[in-house]
Amino acid sequence: MINEGVDRHKRRFLTSALTVVGAVGSGYLAVPFLSQMAPSTKAMAASAPVTVDISKMEAGQMLRVEWRGKPVWVLNRTQAVLDTLKTLDSQLSDPFSNESEQPTSSKNPTRSIRPDIFVAVGLCTHLGCSPTFRPEIAPHDLGEKWQGGFFCPCHGSWFDLAGRVYQGVPAPTNLEIPPYRYVTDNQIIIGDDEAEAMEVKA
Repeated sequence: MINEGVDRHKRRFLTSALTVVGAVGSGYLAVPFLSQMAPSTKAMAASAPVTVDISKMEAGQMLRVEWRGKPVWVLNRTQAVLDTLKTLDSQLSDPFSNESEQPTSSKNPTRSIRPDIFVAVGLCTHLGCSPTFRPEIAPHDLGEKWQGGFFCPCHGSWFDLAGRVYQGVPAPTNLEIPPYRYVTDNQIIIGDDEAEAMEVKA
């Protein structure tokens, strides 16, 4: 017979040893491959919530921060701005934000938790350009109807200072409002998923 004189114990040992070596080798090959699939530290940091201190913001001032790779605006609106917002409904495409994206806490005329502080993702809802902050009233390049807001230079979309889109422009919906909440009167956390959870419980 072919197997005569073969040491079966030795064969079993060699088979087991080769199996272990093969498994260890596969593990060494798999670790770098799998680690590349995991999100990087930079990517994880980019998606983390962002804390904004608004204690030193002056009336009319806007801060810009980054969250999930997107620009986010935090605007301290004056009472004059808030009064003007009430007069614009007839010129807007979605004045009550029924077709737009915002947390339930921001589905109101000012699109904010606090009327004076406006938080929005600074990307046009048409093709994702970043509109410019134009708080001045009736500038020569935008005309007499302009009451302050955000102007997208890419395709000419207009948004008021609540991020609501005007009629007859390319942008289909109002600016996106990210999830956010107040930790204190002067500190906001943007992108905190607990914000939505807190609203549901309330």
